[in-house]
Amino acid sequence: MTQRLVERGVNVRVGSRTGEPPFDWENPSTWAGAVTGVKSAYLMYYPEVEWPGASDAIGAVARLAVDAGVDRLVLLSARNQDEAVRCEDAVTSLPVEWTIVAPASFNQNFDEGVFLEPLRQGVLALPAGDNADPFIDADDIADVVVAALTEDGHVGERYELTGPRLWTFAEGVAEIARATGRELRYEPITRQQFADAIVDDGAPREFAEPLATLISEFFDGRNSSLADGVERALNRKPRDFADWVAEVAPTGVWKAI
Repeated sequence: MTQRLVERGVNVRVGSRTGEPPFDWENPSTWAGAVTGVKSAYLMYYPEVEWPGASDAIGAVARLAVDAGVDRLVLLSARNQDEAVRCEDAVTSLPVEWTIVAPASFNQNFDEGVFLEPLRQGVLALPAGDNADPFIDADDIADVVVAALTEDGHVGERYELTGPRLWTFAEGVAEIARATGRELRYEPITRQQFADAIVDDGAPREFAEPLATLISEFFDGRNSSLADGVERALNRKPRDFADWVAEVAPTGVWKAI
C-alpha cells in the first residue's frame, strides 16, 4: 500500500516501532508524535481490530489525530465483530472525514500468515467447522484504502470487502492442493484444541486463548455472505481466490517442510 501511495506522489509516513518518529500500539507515549503534521491517516490495529481493548487504543489515537489536525481517517475494521463495531464508533463519532474498510479473511493468511506453516506440514486445523468465507485479496483491500485516503467520494462510507464467491476451508485447501500437486487437507477442530495447539507451539496462554476465540467467532458462519464494497469503491470486481492461488503456487511457498 505504501508503494501505491508513493506512486501517486503522496508523502507517506509509515507508523512502526522502527519508524521516525516511532509508533507502537503498546506504547501510548509514541502515539501523539506519529500523527503530528499528518493530514490523512490509516488506522490498522495490531494484533487485530477484534482484539479485546482495541477500541480503547483506536479511540485514543483517533482523538489525538483529530486534535493534531488530521482531516481524514480510514479505519481497517472487520465484519460482524463486536469489538470492531466499537472501534468504528470511536472513529465515526469524531469531527473528521472517515471511511470504514471491513474485509473478509485475507487470501494472504494462506501464504504469509497463520495458515502457512500448517499448510506446509500438510494439515490446516482451525475452529471454523464447515462454514464458508469470501476470502479477499489484500491487494484489493490496499486499493480501496488508497482510494479512500486520496480521492473524493469515499467520506462517510463503510465498505465491506469480500471476494466474489464463498469458500469453505476444505474447498480452499483443496484448491491449493490442486495447484501444488500436494496432498493437503483441512481439519475442523474446537476452539480449545486450537488454543492448546498454539500454546504447544510456544505462544503464551494469554495470547492463544483470545486468538482462538477470535478465529472461532469470525468463522462461525456470521460472515458467510458476499458484499459489494470493492465494486462500490473501485468500480471493478474483486479478485477470485482461485486466481490468486494459481499465481502464488508456482513460487513454491507451499512446498512441504
